[in-house]
Amino acid sequence: MFKKILIANRGEIACRVIKTAKKMGIATVAVYSDADRDAVHVEMADEAVHIGPAPAAESYLVAEKIIQACKDTGAEAVHPGYGFLSERASFCAALEKEGIVFIGPKVKAIEAMGDKIESKKFANAAKVSTVPGFLGVIEDADQAERIAGEIGYPVMIKASAGGGGKGMRIAWSKDEVRDGFDRARSEAKSSFGDDRVFIEKFVVDPRHIEIQVLADSQGNAIYLGERECSIQRRNQKVVEEAPSPFLDEKTRKAMGEQAVALAKAVDYQSAGTVEFIVDKDRNFYFLEMNTRLQVEHPVTELVTGVDLVEQMIRIAFGEKLSIRQEDVTLTGWAVESRLYAEDPYRNFLPSIGRLTRYRPPSEGRFGDVVVRNDTGVTEGSEISMFYDPMVAKLCTWAPSRVEAIDAMATALDEFVVDGIEHNIPFLSALMQHPRWREGRLSTGFIAEEFPDGFHPRQPDRAEMTVLAAAATAIEMLRRDRLDRLSGRLAPHSGEAKADWVVKIDDSYVDVKMTEGMPGTPFEADFAIDGAKPVTVVSDWRPGDPVWVGVVGGRPVSIQVRPLQNGNRLAWNGLSVTAKAMLPRTAELEKLMPVKVPPDTSKLLLCPMPGLVVSIAVNEGQEVKAGETLAVVEAMKMENVLRAERDLTVAKLNAKAGDSLAVDAVIMEFA
Repeated sequence: MFKKILIANRGEIACRVIKTAKKMGIATVAVYSDADRDAVHVEMADEAVHIGPAPAAESYLVAEKIIQACKDTGAEAVHPGYGFLSERASFCAALEKEGIVFIGPKVKAIEAMGDKIESKKFANAAKVSTVPGFLGVIEDADQAERIAGEIGYPVMIKASAGGGGKGMRIAWSKDEVRDGFDRARSEAKSSFGDDRVFIEKFVVDPRHIEIQVLADSQGNAIYLGERECSIQRRNQKVVEEAPSPFLDEKTRKAMGEQAVALAKAVDYQSAGTVEFIVDKDRNFYFLEMNTRLQVEHPVTELVTGVDLVEQMIRIAFGEKLSIRQEDVTLTGWAVESRLYAEDPYRNFLPSIGRLTRYRPPSEGRFGDVVVRNDTGVTEGSEISMFYDPMVAKLCTWAPSRVEAIDAMATALDEFVVDGIEHNIPFLSALMQHPRWREGRLSTGFIAEEFPDGFHPRQPDRAEMTVLAAAATAIEMLRRDRLDRLSGRLAPHSGEAKADWVVKIDDSYVDVKMTEGMPGTPFEADFAIDGAKPVTVVSDWRPGDPVWVGVVGGRPVSIQVRPLQNGNRLAWNGLSVTAKAMLPRTAELEKLMPVKVPPDTSKLLLCPMPGLVVSIAVNEGQEVKAGETLAVVEAMKMENVLRAERDLTVAKLNAKAGDSLAVDAVIMEFA
């Protein structure tokens, strides 16, 4: 076996590869840019090599620097992870030329399958069902418009060298084709250094289902079931699961056998993923083959028990597959949630900053549930604007789909992240969504269910009971703790207060303690708004970030963030301000004036920290609703800022090339 391998990547996938290498007794070498000098993967590896400045184009994407790092450290092989150089045939060829093993497929397979245009042509020749489209390179917007008209709307414009949702646009009209073509080319150029795009028919209400394959150098190939990846936003996967709730055994077998046939046709040697789109009648069409490890590979590992990274390493070393197709069984259900540094309340715009608090849920097996968290950060890590915004991949496994979803909901409630905005509130709300729980999915799920963006939902009566009970218990313990501090002028004495009022956002809830006393562990009975008393039990102590307890027999994990005179409580996809007060305090609180936010209707604010790509207007220019005002790039995605109404530009406060903070004023309107 290899003695030492280099991981040509960063973040959680670099950490993931290092874990398996250590388990196999293989020494590891990390590479890092200026921005990742103190990163977790650097600390985990046995050795680390600096490869350049923060921008990926000057560090992680420079093959020569990776190869030199191998020579300097004596690394015999390179695992590329995903993204960066993982699907670049020239990198694989350069490694082979230097006698360094690429832990992945051979050049032929990468060239045949790694390019979306070529892979479609190859799949057609191999009699694989593909989506109708134009497989040539499109030169300009006029040609794009003409081809889209011939195929028929809607169409999908895609970067040929793309991945991860970058350089992809759906177009429903001529105007959208022209704009989408320009945006897709620009994103493809900046993300992959290749601005080629192609166009294909967009299948309405499709599911995105992919097959995991393994193939060795002796001609053996197997499939390890499927992953359902239909929960996507802007073509970027958000939640994945294995198996799919939609496939029957017949369709699974047909897709798996087709994926294996395709892998054998290109002499594939490694782990790879064949992606399909599946319509409502279970007709499936080849989309592309990812010639690398997928982000969502952990769900397959959880339901099959196969370590895919270990298999990649063994195949690259020349070993024969030790698993036969008949050995593959899918046991239980696994769900993966991608934790992104983005603000769900601001249309999921990227967020950067330092993780002032990062406390993932405990990993391991807990009864019938397994919790796994693949991450590349720790408390104090910096989330920079230079790389993908993914912070972690939280996975749960359970015997059934509903149990796995419920386990995920609990794990998300326990996942504490402060210092940046993140999508945990959205993921938590998704776990409670009826359509998701029923498995009625399509790639348009998020756009259809959240057409106006994600907004905090209002708690129902049962949830109000839980929140009010927890808020009261928290406040009683806080006061009890203060009373026990030395030096207090007037410590509390006598019986604990029984009557409380809890303000949850703008609603007031009456809480009466019918039995109990503050203390740890806490146990008391609360009557909420005159209803039958519920028993509240918890071991929570003031200062703990998560209130774990039982309310009326319901286990709950609620995140607690102190505010002035109250707390911010996050639970079950809810995020509320809760203030537990004595009745007289509540009476006075109701008389307080409401603070009105400032009027920003005459300002264009930068929605996230980012780089101004272009300003599309001039001072004094009259602009119509829907016209482009500016383009801002953050975390490899271009965001077009458009006029919400007819207006006149009074002043420009920024120019192309400026780096702006969130809410910085880009321009002012008359």
